[in-house]
Amino acid sequence: MLKKLDKYIIKQLLAAFFLAIALIILIVIVFDISEKLDDFLERKAPINAIIFTYYLNFIPYFVNMFGHLFFFIAVIFLTSRMAARTEIIAILSSGISFHRFLRPFIISAIFIGIINIYLTNILIPQVNKPRIEFERLYWRNPYKNQSNNIHIQIDKKNQIYVQSFDNIHNIGIRFTKETFDKNSIVKKISARNIKYDTIEHKWMLIDYTIREINGLHEELEKGENKKMDLGFVPNDLNIYTTKIETMTFTELNKFIEKERFKGSKEVNTYLIEKYQRLFNPLAFIVLTIIGVSLSSRKTRGGTGMHLALGITLAFTFIMMMKITSVFSTKGNLHPMISVLIPIIAFFIIGIYLLKKAPK
Repeated sequence: MLKKLDKYIIKQLLAAFFLAIALIILIVIVFDISEKLDDFLERKAPINAIIFTYYLNFIPYFVNMFGHLFFFIAVIFLTSRMAARTEIIAILSSGISFHRFLRPFIISAIFIGIINIYLTNILIPQVNKPRIEFERLYWRNPYKNQSNNIHIQIDKKNQIYVQSFDNIHNIGIRFTKETFDKNSIVKKISARNIKYDTIEHKWMLIDYTIREINGLHEELEKGENKKMDLGFVPNDLNIYTTKIETMTFTELNKFIEKERFKGSKEVNTYLIEKYQRLFNPLAFIVLTIIGVSLSSRKTRGGTGMHLALGITLAFTFIMMMKITSVFSTKGNLHPMISVLIPIIAFFIIGIYLLKKAPK
């Protein structure tokens, strides 16, 4: 059962968190409109689409992105204000332990963490679809595939290679498709260029060579142009990481398995997204322990000093998450470990600060 102290702290903390989020969202929207207004006017974006399709769907996306930071600031603000008013001294002097005082903060962190799980895995993928489509139509230039040397395994027998692919015009350069049977190559298709016909749903091979191998016997076909079904579509060649923002957790898992089978170089990036969705809610609890332990002692600098130190720690946490992600995508660090390292490191800091907190 929640006591009066629990209800008081939870009410104050959640009010401070949602108020901070609301104020920051208003400020961000104002600056965002001023930056994108010329594009909206030039491309004649409808007013109702700007308000309801873009910015209404932008709010949960923004809340989820910076939720850790603003909840941490709310914890520090409330705790330091209670310390400045000597409320914490009165609470501890009445016989309540510091761990008992910490309980309503942890309950609030768990509540926000559950909301974060719902937002990240269910709601935000749904609202991101119209938001990203709106950006594609009225703000950002169409997506351009910048990847080179694309290797993809279509199925268990077929592999393809494209040196580069222009997804705007559906043209690939230096194309090769190899078909294997029992670890031996039985067919190889090469072409200087390939172009997708969106009407017939076939590929046009330009300056092509087809080799069919049957033991010691080989059949060779060469030509300038030939249309055929190659077993894949242009979208299979697009390394478009933004689309994972529109996937629920179940869809993301299926997508990762598909990309792993294709031999995609971006699998670690997708795995990092998966593990962040799973473990990032723990960051709310870790940062809460740090915030309460750090701000519960009354100091000469007061709330301002606590906020400055807290914001520094929060940005250090975010920067550490980015650095470990780079070690995973560009190196050999396992994606799950790269996500857990910042959480574990700051949990150790939190335990240390908890031991130093006033009792």
